[in-house]
Amino acid sequence: MRLLVVPIFMTAALAIAGCNQAKSPEDVAKDVAKAEQKATDEVIKSEDRAQSSLDKAADKVGDQLVHFNNDAARQAYDVAIAQADGNRKVALASCESQSGDAQKACKDQADADYKAARAQAMANNVASNNEASKP
Repeated sequence: MRLLVVPIFMTAALAIAGCNQAKSPEDVAKDVAKAEQKATDEVIKSEDRAQSSLDKAADKVGDQLVHFNNDAARQAYDVAIAQADGNRKVALASCESQSGDAQKACKDQADADYKAARAQAMANNVASNNEASKP
């Protein structure tokens, strides 16, 4: 048994000593080049994934910004129409103090002002929506 143990220890000692042997400069250069290439490839893949993620996030933000601007334009339009309606009602109520042709002319002017205010509100809404949809 003792004779068998000694060769096992000798073989193990030689195997361990062989693990710490220095590689040739050519092998080291190949290993370093391979490691550098692998690291470069991993960085490139990571950058590509990051850029893709950022592009998707930017698209979402851009879509939300367009939606927000369209909503803001619609709200501004609604406010302008409400103001035009209110101004028309006040003008028509003021026309009641007149009679005959003067009252008719007053009402016609109130209606013309109302139509002009609505047209302006619509034009502003279209312009705002066109600006909001530009990249």
